[in-house]
Amino acid sequence: MTEQYVWDLNEIDEMQVAVVGGKAAHLGALSRIDGIRVPAGFCVTTDAFRRIMAEAPSLDERLDQLSRVDPDDREAIRTLSAQIRRTIEEIAVPDDISAAITRALARLGEQAACAVRSSATAEDLPTASFAGQQDTYLNVVGPTAVLQHVSRCWASLFTERAVTYRRRNGIDHRTVHMAVIVQRMVFPHASGILFTADPVTGNRKVATVDAGFGLGEALVSGLVNPDVFKVRDGEVVAKEIPAKERAVQALADGGTREVAIEAQRQEQPALTDAQAVRLVQLGRWIEAHFGRPQDIEWCLADDGFQIVQSRPVTTLFPVPEADDAENHVYVSVGHQQMMTDAMKPLGLSVWQLTAMVPMHTAGGRLFVDVTRRLAAPASRAGLLDLIGKGDPLTRDALETVLGRDGFVPSLPDAVPGKPPAGGAPAPIATDPAVVTELIERSQASVAALERDIRSKTGPALFDFLLEAFEEHKRVLGDPVSMQAIMAGMEATWWLNDKLYEWLGEKNVADTLTLSAPDNITSEMGLALLDVADAVRPYPEVVTFLQGVQESGARDEAVRGGGAWGGGARHDGVRHEGARHEDVRREDVCHEGFLDELAKLTGGPEARDAIEAYLDRYGMRCVGEIDITRPRWRERPTTLVPVILDNVRNFAPGAAERRFEEGRQKALKKEQDVLSRLRALPDGDRKADETKRMIDRVRTFIGYREYPKYGIISRYFVYKQALLREAERLVRAGVLAEREDVFYLTFQEFHEAVRSNQVDDQLIRQRKEAFRSYQALTPPRVLTSDGEAVNGSYRRDDVPAGALTGLPVSAGTVEGRARVVLDMADADLEAGDILVTAFTDPSWSPLFVGIAGLVTEVGGLMTHGAVIAREYGLPAVVGVAQATRLIRDGQRIRVHGTDGYVEILS
Repeated sequence: MTEQYVWDLNEIDEMQVAVVGGKAAHLGALSRIDGIRVPAGFCVTTDAFRRIMAEAPSLDERLDQLSRVDPDDREAIRTLSAQIRRTIEEIAVPDDISAAITRALARLGEQAACAVRSSATAEDLPTASFAGQQDTYLNVVGPTAVLQHVSRCWASLFTERAVTYRRRNGIDHRTVHMAVIVQRMVFPHASGILFTADPVTGNRKVATVDAGFGLGEALVSGLVNPDVFKVRDGEVVAKEIPAKERAVQALADGGTREVAIEAQRQEQPALTDAQAVRLVQLGRWIEAHFGRPQDIEWCLADDGFQIVQSRPVTTLFPVPEADDAENHVYVSVGHQQMMTDAMKPLGLSVWQLTAMVPMHTAGGRLFVDVTRRLAAPASRAGLLDLIGKGDPLTRDALETVLGRDGFVPSLPDAVPGKPPAGGAPAPIATDPAVVTELIERSQASVAALERDIRSKTGPALFDFLLEAFEEHKRVLGDPVSMQAIMAGMEATWWLNDKLYEWLGEKNVADTLTLSAPDNITSEMGLALLDVADAVRPYPEVVTFLQGVQESGARDEAVRGGGAWGGGARHDGVRHEGARHEDVRREDVCHEGFLDELAKLTGGPEARDAIEAYLDRYGMRCVGEIDITRPRWRERPTTLVPVILDNVRNFAPGAAERRFEEGRQKALKKEQDVLSRLRALPDGDRKADETKRMIDRVRTFIGYREYPKYGIISRYFVYKQALLREAERLVRAGVLAEREDVFYLTFQEFHEAVRSNQVDDQLIRQRKEAFRSYQALTPPRVLTSDGEAVNGSYRRDDVPAGALTGLPVSAGTVEGRARVVLDMADADLEAGDILVTAFTDPSWSPLFVGIAGLVTEVGGLMTHGAVIAREYGLPAVVGVAQATRLIRDGQRIRVHGTDGYVEILS
């Protein structure tokens, strides 16, 4: 049965990964592409590897141990993986496998120099390349040496780096098997790597060639700086040719050695421009075959280029699909919504169906195509101005793209004299009754939705929801609501601009808006202080909740992460462990802690306070724009750590006291500003105008937060109904698990309910894609060429070494940095400064207990900025890589007025 142990490369294609591993499957496919040359060779299949693993029963126990080791316990991984490798290398290759390899080797030439290369089944995949995780041996000569190196390749499945990589990517060691490729050795003049898309910018139209003399190991090991060629549209558009002092060459009797390059050759390019262009042409053929950008290893010998490996580039952010070949510029929705984590398909499609503008998906994120608005001068100026006020980095990224000659087409403005579509918005009176009526209308709409949806099931539910989505957009697009939002924002900008001009004071509106009325998000944070007041008097309740917190932390550790799920820095499958919790009011508390709480002294009071809070705010959660995220009502234990922090850090009555303190500060600031203005020339006019704007900003700025609350309230109603349908599909045997519907779009879910059929393979593919998307960082701006543009601050007023950001809430504060990536992990004390990737309204309960805020994402009018101003917290947002550059526990100083952060220790 030798056929099962050895296959020639020309017998292999992409469908045989399970038998030959990812690398060999790609090489087999490459060998079938016209015009692509691959060195001849064969593959020792995974059947041989399984035979070897079965020869040593002790490996089972060690694999069990390895699967239980913490991925961060490097010493344990190092020890166990070394034991496993040693055991595998000591196993004698069975005679029938040895004979099959020797026969295949004879076809290449028994004493031919060979490359012996690992090919794991979880390698060179579209979602995880595993580049460099297993071993390659060059210039191996003779059957004995080849067999020895085949054993080493089998063992290399358990190198420390490969084991750690699998653990971090959630891949079970037992599901991965190792095949081994043996190929005739190429002795090249030059070799290197070709990326068919620029690996730095992501631009799919620019290929990058790295080249050096001799074998490619010199480049891979970092021995030399390679020549770099950038090729676009058939020509070299940029190149760097550094001095190359060393190379790796093959030895006559096997093995390789490092050699010096003659002085006269060191600064010569390893390739001519024509050769670089020819190589990229070959790369484009390979890319077209595999359907995605490729990372290609190549050699140049006397008779031309040979390809020795091609794998997908997994680090590029995907490009939204377009139905034309035109240039497009996309702006990230997540950076505006303070939610840059990957979203699941149901979440993406529901947001698309309820959004006011068309949105495109890529990499599990949403984008808006702004190409046409950038193309005409008037709309371009308006867009840049609006975006710049919110996020200067996005504006700078757009201006960078606009600076590329011809990328954005030029279109004329609208017909002169013709009013813009919809006309100018009518002025809105500074009247608190306007806000009151808007809130009442929103509440009535949600109540009607809750009432009408109860009787809807099956396909009729989806028809009803499509109508509800139209009502959703009508409420969201209410002209009066839009005017109220803009009135608050424009009054803020007016106050900051005019008072800086007249009084020389920056960001005065930050103080003038403290404790503004009708801010649902800031009220949510203060309301949790009232919950703490209901808990604090009862030691038994406090002790019980501490136990709930500790058990919750243990459960999350078992599930693989924090309670909030998702994100580039989080394990997105972490909340799948709570699969069978029901969102209905009487069942959602799957831990049952609220029922247990009621049995304690003071427990009924504490439970009632928590329940009342959940009734008002339980539809919220981190990443709430994704309908698939678990809500507080579904998982109320996530509020317990914040409640306990409030019990520890605050005295009774803190909510009312803090609100009143903010109101008094705002009033005092108003009196101070008006008094100083009246002392100026034309002071009475300036003071009167300013007073009108202060009244206006305090009337409307709090309402800025309400539409999002209304959206999320509706989302929770939609979700409850959709999950009831999912439960029906589970009971009918159509779905394996209720949360599988999160990996279907709304339209696909509708069809599944209609047909009682679901494509299980599609769900598996979607889950795998979602995991891969979580590792990607979305750009602020993305072009149809695939270029990711994030922009930069163009400022010269920031001290050396400080981290630059956007000033969104005035003041300066110094304190301990608490770097928190998951709200459920927050352990804050009074005076701490919260440093995180982004905040949405669900984070506001933490804001009452901190002294300052630093985020990586945000703008002047995003939720974190609004609430920071509301609570009087100095805040700087849009600080690139803040959670990496600032270490937890460091002392930092936040300059909220000037927009930078100093690291003090």
